[in-house]
Amino acid sequence: MTALSLVKSKRAWTVIVLMLIVSPLFGVILSGMVGYHEPLDLAAEAVGLVDISEEISWTPFFDYGVPGLPDEVGYVATGALGVAVIFIVGYAAMKVVERRRRCAGLA
Repeated sequence: MTALSLVKSKRAWTVIVLMLIVSPLFGVILSGMVGYHEPLDLAAEAVGLVDISEEISWTPFFDYGVPGLPDEVGYVATGALGVAVIFIVGYAAMKVVERRRRCAGLA
C-alpha cells in the first residue's frame, strides 16, 4: 500500500471519523454512568499514593479535555488531534520508505 492510497481510502477515513464521533459516548458519558475509574488509579489509591497529576500536568489537554469546551467536544477534539499527529508521522515515514526504495531500485 502506498502513502497516496492510504490518504485516498474513503473507508478508512469513514471509520476514523465515526470512531471519533462515538468516542465520547464510551469515554465520557457511559464511563460516568457506570462509575468507571482507571485500574491504575484504583491501584494507586489502594496503596495510598496521592494523585498529583493535575499539579504537574504540562498539557492543555489534561484528561482528554480542552479547557473551555464541554467534555464531550473536548474528547473529540483531542482524539482528532491524536489522529492527525499519528497520520502525519505515519505518512512521513511511508514517504521516506518509498523514497529509499525508489533510490535503491526496489520499487
